[in-house]
Amino acid sequence: MSAPRLEIDLDKIQHNARTLVERLALRGISVTGVTKASLGSPEIACAMLRGGVKGLADSRIENIEAMRRAGVMASMALIRSPMLSQAERVVAHADVSFNTELDVLGKLSSVAKEARKTHGVVLMVELGDLREGILPRDLEHAILGTLRLPNIVLMGIGTNLACRSGVVPSPENMGELSALAESLEDRLGIEIPTVSGGNSANLEWALGTTHVGRVNDLRLGEAILLGCEPLTRQPIEGLHTDAITLVAEVIEAKQKPTLPWGDIAQSAFGDSSRPKDQGRIRQTIFAVGRQDIDPEGLYLPEGTELLGASSDHLVANLGTSHLPVGAEMTFQLNYSALLRAMTSSFVGKVVKTPRAGAPVVRPPLVG
Repeated sequence: MSAPRLEIDLDKIQHNARTLVERLALRGISVTGVTKASLGSPEIACAMLRGGVKGLADSRIENIEAMRRAGVMASMALIRSPMLSQAERVVAHADVSFNTELDVLGKLSSVAKEARKTHGVVLMVELGDLREGILPRDLEHAILGTLRLPNIVLMGIGTNLACRSGVVPSPENMGELSALAESLEDRLGIEIPTVSGGNSANLEWALGTTHVGRVNDLRLGEAILLGCEPLTRQPIEGLHTDAITLVAEVIEAKQKPTLPWGDIAQSAFGDSSRPKDQGRIRQTIFAVGRQDIDPEGLYLPEGTELLGASSDHLVANLGTSHLPVGAEMTFQLNYSALLRAMTSSFVGKVVKTPRAGAPVVRPPLVG
């Protein structure tokens, strides 16, 4: 098989989804499977659905369209605020979109009316992470504006934490979200069916409390795909952390010093730090680089060390191990490395079909 490549085990993804769905169901919380890190892979989407997620969500309408073309049968939500320029595509292919701007909602309404469709919306609330969201004091105004729009159905409210600023989901901010839902229902005489509490970073809160308030949905991607939670990147008990792995091929293996020589300026990616002197080592280079992955997001086998990376080269000290040119090594990934590898057309995708059978190979696309 070609390298570099991602090896994707659908059974492990299904297991992770099923385990989280069952655990959260005990709290009255359903799971929406987020496919953005897999570029809307139909195989991965279907593995999540077999695992019991209630629907799918993605941040790019292009990924939703790809899943539709592949015949994936599920409710689909666009979880990044829609662009005005893509309103027609959003109404055509997404059942629900997450929104913060009344101008965008107005455009979705006019498009949906013309298409004789209804479009569901979730209004996102800003609770401190300073990414997208309506400030709590402005939420009532936004809801009233939404309710006046034809062909638009208010499906709920939601929030997102821990993505931009690392704000931790807590009893306080989740309690504020619940309180907002209840007070708005009382004041406006409406029903807010869905209160979407956030992403994989919410798992520690959700599974560590018996009082989740009105939160009844979480949007999970990283936890399902990588088996860890984002706050500390620690594995989640009972989940597979190797459902997706990266395989790279050795293209050079030579004894070299660890310190560069000559005048030192910035590297191609702005690094001017000097490595520690370890004497001469067997330096191993893999044919994968920053164009394909986030090097800092790779977990190397025990006893090995990442030394650096350029656009196309990953440089490592394998310690007492020895891999000849042409040999391969498997790496586990964090979310950042996975996202970049999935996006790279130079990284093949090998999907292990459920319960044995020959792998389905998705080769790199070049040109």
